[in-house]
This record gives sequence, structure tokens and C-alpha cells, in this order.
Amino acid sequence: MRGKAGDLANIAAKKQRIMEVGFQLFSQRGIESVSMKTVAEHSEVPWTSMYRYFATKLDLVIAVGAWKWDEYIAAYNIAFHQEETARMNAAEHLKWFLDAFLDLYRNHRDILRFNYGFNSYLRNEQATAEQKQSYLRRVDSLHAAFHQLYEKGMADGTLNRSIAEEEMFSSSFHIMLAAVTRYATGLMYLPPGPETDPERELERLEAMMLREFTVSP
Repeated sequence: MRGKAGDLANIAAKKQRIMEVGFQLFSQRGIESVSMKTVAEHSEVPWTSMYRYFATKLDLVIAVGAWKWDEYIAAYNIAFHQEETARMNAAEHLKWFLDAFLDLYRNHRDILRFNYGFNSYLRNEQATAEQKQSYLRRVDSLHAAFHQLYEKGMADGTLNRSIAEEEMFSSSFHIMLAAVTRYATGLMYLPPGPETDPERELERLEAMMLREFTVSP
């Protein structure tokens, strides 16, 4: 049993190493341009045994996405619960949610660069719902957390009751993620000048959403 446990621990450590290297390469070079052989070489894993850990490149890419978002969400939850969350009304909670996207832009642009190529890669590879399930569970967990936020807002009166929960979540999540991703990957053109600061523009987008979604208690 001890030998089997050691083998499993070794496999887990190798898989983690491959995911870490894969994430670094995918976020720097783009997912499409990085082969499994390249990941194997940088991970110092024999090419012939690479598929012992991940059967396909698609499996690796999805595993990397699930791992990185798990890591980020866990850190966000720790920071959130260190605050005096019980005193927050729903509008303040919503600002915390939106602030996470600004944090991604400021401190985790590698995640945004990876995510930019992730969706198109899954689409090009025609990934099935079953294959994407481990990744989609992370989005579902965010949606579940947002549901609690929305229910709080309906109770304390700080969220706009005329906007349905699905619409508010979709706008908050997809528009903010798209915006920070475009800035992080250089897809958003900004003319030169001191008045065109990406962070300031993202803060304005957040402020516009808060004006739309919240009301004074």
C-alpha cells in the first residue's frame, strides 16, 4: 500500500508540475502555439510518458483552467471573509464582486491572457459538455455566490429590483471579464495621452454598473 500511495503522490506531483508549466507557456505564447511536446520538455517529463498524466492537450488545457480559477477564487474567498462581511449590504458586496475583475487586471494578467485563448481553443477543438464539466463547475460556483448576493439585495433593498438576477450576473461577469481581458491582452486600442488610463476606464465601467444595479437603501 505504501508503494501504491507513493506512486499516486508522484503522479499528482508530476501533474501539478505539468499544469504549472503549461499555464506559464499558454499564457505567454498562446494555447494554440504550444504543443504537448513543448510542455513535456519544459516540465522535464519524458515525451513518451506525457500522456500518462493527460490523455490529450485538451484535457491539459481544461485542467489548467480549472486549477487556476480554483486558486484565484479560493484566494478571493479568503480575502472576502477576512472583511466584516456581516456588516456589508448587497450593494457593498456587489462592489467587492466587481473589484475582483479590477484585481485580475492589476495583479493577474497572466490568467486573463490564458483565458483569452481558452474559450476559442475549446470551441475549435469542439470540446463536449462532459469534457468542460470540471471547468464549468467553477463558473457555477460563482453563480451560486452571486445568487446569495442577489437575494440579500432583494431583502435589504440595495439592488435594483427591476433587473433580473440572470441579467445582472451575466452583465457583471461577462462584461467585466471581457473588458479586463481586452486591456490585458492589448486588444483595446487607447490613443496616447495621460487621459487614457486603462485602470481609470475600468473603474468607470465598474462605477456605471454600480449606478445601474444598485439603489440607495
